[in-house]
Amino acid sequence: MNLIEAFLAEHCFKITGARLVESKQSIPHYYLSVACCVDKMSDLRARINDNRKDGEPKVSVNDFVLKACAVALRKVPEVNSQWAGESIRQMHSVDLSVAVQTERGLITPIVPDADRKTLKEMSAKVRELAQKAKENTLLPAEFMGGTFTVSNLGMFGIDEFSAVINPPQSAILAVGTGHQKVVPNPEGGFTNSQFMTVTLSCDHRVIDGALGSRWLACFQENIEDPMNML
Repeated sequence: MNLIEAFLAEHCFKITGARLVESKQSIPHYYLSVACCVDKMSDLRARINDNRKDGEPKVSVNDFVLKACAVALRKVPEVNSQWAGESIRQMHSVDLSVAVQTERGLITPIVPDADRKTLKEMSAKVRELAQKAKENTLLPAEFMGGTFTVSNLGMFGIDEFSAVINPPQSAILAVGTGHQKVVPNPEGGFTNSQFMTVTLSCDHRVIDGALGSRWLACFQENIEDPMNML
């Protein structure tokens, strides 16, 4: 006879579950994926971390992803919008929700005005919010709201995935791990490059295929040549 152990769902799990059901039932999802070459980003990250001051924390891959998202949302502001029943509400501020796993479940603390932050400011804010999330000390204003979400499972070795949109937002970016690929060398022959696959989940009522593709191309440009966004 199999024994089944039942657990009462914690409040945050109930809220997350209800919102995910609402999202999949009411939002017409579609998905766009692209493989981004991250050689230049990796080199720049290494240089920044090698030259950091004593005691200064390292900049992560996710910090670059968030910065690239924020810049893309500033350049393609139509994606920074929400469906409002009979109209589309375009948000003026870029407030990034960052998926963080805690012992109590998944929560998405918000980096406000992300497009105005430098890479190091972004890194410091995310680190602060993630720590507060794990300590269960986030204020409601620090996790309620947001205009766009980023979910990164690359650190868990996930190649690529499609994330569920966080309503009332209209898009979420799912980030996979990096992989080495053999690609043609412009100077002849072949070379190894590192690629990272990202998938943009879109609400088709707000973001059509052309608009989603334009945003994703902007993100790809930012992440593949990060000096242009710093």
